[in-house]
Amino acid sequence: MTTFIVMLDDPPAHGIRVAVKDCIDVAGVPSTWGSKAVADHAEPAPSDAACLAGVRAAGAGIVGKTNLHELCFGSTGVNPWFGTPRNPFGEHLVPGGSSSGSTVAVVTGEADVGIGTDTTGSVRTPAAWCGAVGLRTTHGRVPLGGVAPLAPSLDTVGPIARDVRGVALGMSLLDPGFTAGDAPRVVGRVRLGADPIIEAAVDEALAAAEVEVVEVQVPGWDAAVAAGRTILFGEAWLHLSHLYLERPDAIGAEVRGRFELARQVTAAQLSRAWAAQAAWKEELAGLLQRVQVLALPTHRSFPPPIEERDTAPNDLAVPAALASAPSLAMPVRTAGPIPASLQLLGAPGSEEALVALGVVVEAAAGWSHG
Repeated sequence: MTTFIVMLDDPPAHGIRVAVKDCIDVAGVPSTWGSKAVADHAEPAPSDAACLAGVRAAGAGIVGKTNLHELCFGSTGVNPWFGTPRNPFGEHLVPGGSSSGSTVAVVTGEADVGIGTDTTGSVRTPAAWCGAVGLRTTHGRVPLGGVAPLAPSLDTVGPIARDVRGVALGMSLLDPGFTAGDAPRVVGRVRLGADPIIEAAVDEALAAAEVEVVEVQVPGWDAAVAAGRTILFGEAWLHLSHLYLERPDAIGAEVRGRFELARQVTAAQLSRAWAAQAAWKEELAGLLQRVQVLALPTHRSFPPPIEERDTAPNDLAVPAALASAPSLAMPVRTAGPIPASLQLLGAPGSEEALVALGVVVEAAAGWSHG
């Protein structure tokens, strides 16, 4: 069993089944963070994470704690301790991470809503590679108490589902009272050299949705990616290095390598990255005064084979995180068996608009597992 680290007997009062990433506390259940270094000493959580209050209030059932990329510190979803959740398009393909198990659980019908975390793409990458819908929320919109930290200035909690309606349901559990708003009609198209099949699928989906598309240039994009990665690694070292230093043998080789990079981030580099974050937020805010939403691929590529997993960085996901902004990843049709993934990036607090636009695009050009 690789999708779940632990299954729970928690029947829903009103039919909603929720899968919770195992870096988010559930009362009475140890949180392993997908790592032997944590699992060996994990005690049952004394209470639920704050983000689960709406799940409980709605009478939803938590069906299990799901697998993840170890310590949330990676984007492939390959886990040396608990196995790797099976990508629905083939077990030889990476599922994406770090919220791999929560994504696979909804795609396979084992849950209606998956709850994951997204620091620099950890909800959106597995959604892109498994044909699901995932929403990175505005930083701070969903409380993080009881959620394992990775890079706290970037960490968020967000929902994953088979379709946009399921993500809206997930948002209503994380943020009670959430409802979709009015769909934006002016979309800024960003082109950054993804696979031509994916770029074409994004264009076709926007055309089918009959939105106004404005071609836009984003000069600060590459700098935002660099700053976001510096913050990710620098803050991960600040908050998790004790695990690496105390139990290196209990951390997988891939994540150990990431810690070895993280320890090289200096305080000065981290300070410059935080300053660059402020500049990027200002640039994006100015751009989103001209268009309502940015549209681009969620990922440059289709899911790679597990043995080639280091060839597919998730750089298209990082700038939304650096901007503290929400971003919706959703599958759109291609001529092949694997969908492309469209990313809709909005201003902080615009989840309602992104979900509404997602509904429109899904009706016109969406893709489903059937």
